[in-house]
Parts: sequence; C-alpha cells; structure tokens
Amino acid sequence: MIEALPPLPFPPGLILIAGGLLLPLIPAALRSGWLLLVPLLGLLAVWTIPDGVVVSTHWLGYALEPVQGDSLSRLFGSIFSIMAFAGALFSLKQTRTMELAAALAYAGGAVGVAFAGDLLTLFAFWEVMAIASATVLWANRTTGSQRAGMRYLMVHLLGGVVLMAGIAAHVVQTGSIDVVSLRLDTAATWLMVIGVLINAGAPPLSAWLPDAYPEASWSGTVFLSAFTTKTAVYVLLRCFPGNEILIWVGLYMVFYGILYALLENDMRRILAYSIINQVGFMVVGAGIGTPLAINGAAAHAFAHIIYKGLLLMSAGAVMYRTGKTKCTDLGGLFQSMPLTTLCGIIGALAISAFPWTSGFTTKSMVTAAAGHEHLTLVWYALEAASAGVFLHAGIKFPWFVFFQKDSGLRPKDPPRSMQAAMLLLAAFCIGLGVYPQPLYAMLPFAVEYVPYDLPHVVKQLQLLLFAGLAFFVLLPMMKRTLTITLDVDWFYRTGLSWLVGRVNRYGGCLWSLAEQGLRTVWNHLVGSLERTHGPAGTLARTWAVSSAMLWVIGLLGFYLILYYVNGS
Repeated sequence: MIEALPPLPFPPGLILIAGGLLLPLIPAALRSGWLLLVPLLGLLAVWTIPDGVVVSTHWLGYALEPVQGDSLSRLFGSIFSIMAFAGALFSLKQTRTMELAAALAYAGGAVGVAFAGDLLTLFAFWEVMAIASATVLWANRTTGSQRAGMRYLMVHLLGGVVLMAGIAAHVVQTGSIDVVSLRLDTAATWLMVIGVLINAGAPPLSAWLPDAYPEASWSGTVFLSAFTTKTAVYVLLRCFPGNEILIWVGLYMVFYGILYALLENDMRRILAYSIINQVGFMVVGAGIGTPLAINGAAAHAFAHIIYKGLLLMSAGAVMYRTGKTKCTDLGGLFQSMPLTTLCGIIGALAISAFPWTSGFTTKSMVTAAAGHEHLTLVWYALEAASAGVFLHAGIKFPWFVFFQKDSGLRPKDPPRSMQAAMLLLAAFCIGLGVYPQPLYAMLPFAVEYVPYDLPHVVKQLQLLLFAGLAFFVLLPMMKRTLTITLDVDWFYRTGLSWLVGRVNRYGGCLWSLAEQGLRTVWNHLVGSLERTHGPAGTLARTWAVSSAMLWVIGLLGFYLILYYVNGS
C-alpha cells in the first residue's frame, strides 16, 4: 500500500471503466498513450487503498461499501491492472477502438469486484464485466465472433440471474449484503455459488469458454483470458472457502481441461481448455480452504494470468502474422519467429510448473495444502494433473506450433510493441520463479512454504521428464488431424437449434389449427349476435330486460361461488 497518497473516494475500477468509455473521444495521436496510462493510474489507485472500508453510503436502507480493501483485494486488483497494461501494450497495433475501450471497461469491472465490500456493488461490477467482455468478442466483426458473443452473453447473463437470485434470497434471510465467508447450507448460498461457478468455467457449462475465446481477435483473447474466470476465483476465495464440494468441482475441471486440450487442433482452443484446467487447481484450493490452500490459489491466479497471457500473446503473434490458428497448418515457425518461440516456451514451462518459473512457486502450494490436510486422493490427482498440463500446454502447444513439420511459413516476429508485451510477461514468469518473495508478501496469510527444497525439485523434474518422454513415445497418436472437438456446447449450439426448428415446424401447425378454431368460435358468436340484435355495427335491437337480468344474476352467482371456494 502506498501510504503517502490518500485513497480515492470511489472504486478504483471506475478509472479503467471511465478510461475505456473516453477512449473513442481521445485524438488518434494520443490514443496509444491513453491506453497505457489508464491501467497504470488504476494500479496506483489500487495501492492507495488501505485495509478496511474506505467508501460507504446508504441506498434503500442498506449500507453499501463500494470500496473495502485488504491484502486479497489488492493482490487481485494489482494483477488485473498489470494485465490490463500488458494487454494494452500488446494491442497498440489493434485498430478496432471498440475492442480496446471494452477491454479497459472489462478490466475495470474485475477491479471493482475485487474491492466490493457489499454484494450489490459486487453484482453491479459483475454485470459490467459480462457486457464488456461480450463487446470484446463482437468487436472482431466475424460471423463466428458475433454468434459466439451472443452465446457467451446468454450464458453469463444466466449466471448473473442465478447469482442475483441467490443474493436476493440471502438478503431476505439474513438482512445483510456484506461480502463475507458463507457456508453452503441454504438455497440462497447454493444459488450464489452456482452463479459464480458458471463464470469460473465449471461444469456443466464449461464449454462457453473454448467456444467464445478463440473467436476473438488476436488481441481480444489476451484480455478475455485474464479477468472473468479469475474474478470468479476471487469470489470463491472471499465468500466460499472451505466448502468441500469445490474440491470435487475443481478436480473435474482439471481433468476435463486436460482431456479436451489433448484432443484439440486449434492452438487457441488448446489454451482455452487449459484455462479451465488451471482454474480447476484454484477451485480445489478454495475448497480446501486452509491458509496455505488460499495462499496457493491466490498466488496461482496471479501467476496464471501472467503465463496464460504470455501463451496467448505468442499464439496471437502467430495469428497476427499468418492468419492461421490450426496446428495442422503450422510448424517450423521457430526459424523466422525466434522471439515469439522463446516467449511461448517460457510460458509453456511456467504453466507446467517447471522449476525457476512462476508456476513452480505458486501452483505447488495447492498440492502441498492437499498433502498437509491428508487428502491423499486429491494429492495424487493433482500430481497426475501436473503431468497432464505438461503434455497439453508445456509440450503440445509449442511443439505443434513452432516445431514439428515445416509448414513452409516464414513470418517475422510481430511488431515491437507486441514483442515488448511478451518480454514483460516472460520476465514476470522467470522473476516470480526465481524470487517469489514479493508475491508471497502480498498474500492474505503469512507464508511459511518453501518451494525450493531438494525433494520437491527432484520430484517435479522427474514428473516432467516422464511426461515429456510419454509425449514423444505417443507422438504418432498425438499427431493432429483436421478434427472438430464435440463438447457439451453441442446441446445449445446444435441440439437446441434442432429443437427450436421442430417447435417452429410443429408449433406452427398447432397454431394454425388453434387459429382456425378461434375464428370459427368468433364467427359463430358474431352470427348469434347479429341474429338477435341485427347486423354487425348497428345492433339495432336491444337486449330484453329479462335476458339481461338473468345474465347479471348468473355472472354474479358464478363470482360468489369462486370467491367462496378460494376463500375456504
């Protein structure tokens, strides 16, 4: 915390949101500087916020606390701001102002969630993220991005509705809107955690992530990878630590992501499935809920945003230069893109928790927490998953994109601004691996974990060695083909379309029959009136008084019977 500067009297995320909204109004010559300045101002604001409630007000009888700081909030607020800066640096060559403006607002929503002290403020920034991230997708202006953006928005608005329903029920039951640790012992808290897990990419709606992220532009995917899922992890750590069900949800995500990433051919879909896998480790940490596990999940989220951003930047650089994303179309790029290859390898080593990279000093804390709590099955599962991560992201991604066969493509490394962004994140990956103490000092609990003891280093090197050996032994089976991976999104991309088509087809027939029946009844009614009271429009004859009285008495009696039945 920077104590020399007073905290701002408003949420720091508003700096990024306002910066994004104003971006289109900035002269083109100054737009790049504005794009880099806004995240730095946001980072400075994050570090002026002390512990405790900084801003509070009242609305409809509830105490709103839009700014409440502590170490966990500053940790996530810092990495969101850093990633906004790195993403902006990488995107300086992006000409679509709408994407860049939405990306800043998206980052601002994430920072706003990190400092929200009440559930209503949290939900407001949560919805800002949903709209801004969908706009980042739509800004790519392709048919695929338009459709994926609509599906993405529908899933996240569904998650928002479920979350809001849980918040409303929780407020009715407790009268409190404070962001506090909750147990999953009421329908309200279950609805809230389901809404959060949808954003985390948990089953059964995990497929929204690989469906949407690869449809963004070469720069948009970098922003999308950083905020939504990690904001969900923050809320799980803040509101639902120690709920055991999260351990099993997280393990499902871990192996689900590995399996589909190994099957995938598109390099950005490989990395999208890898996000689900890595977030699974964090969800397991939230489920364990001990100080070591929470520290590990928070530190892993920090490191993951950096190395996943680096991997997607290297993939984005390849796409920027070649226009291709499928592994079957790529290969041999190390010959003409040496810097991109090097940065991609560094990101791959970091995600694989290779010693002297950030993944080794952060992700292993979650595994250690499982061991300390004697969760033997969970410990073995996480160790096996670490080998799987090395297979799909540590080896498969760089091997098929930069090495394997020679595709004949000879693109150059990307422009200098993109190179600078990749080098910045690569430096973070190595720096936090060699010297993790600054990150450990930011964690919510005192850190007694020592990553570099001889047994841990040797075990991890052995695990990675055998995983690498298995990859090359099984390389004929790993060779990519022009395949499309079927996922649970089939049910709402294809199955739902088929169902809607059948409903429209048969429903149209039923509607025609109903319309014909209604028309017959109407004609019969009009005919009866005309026979009794003359032609339509004139109603020359009047009702007999005796008939009118009988109708009034009959209707009144019918009403009294209904009233009596309902009343009793």
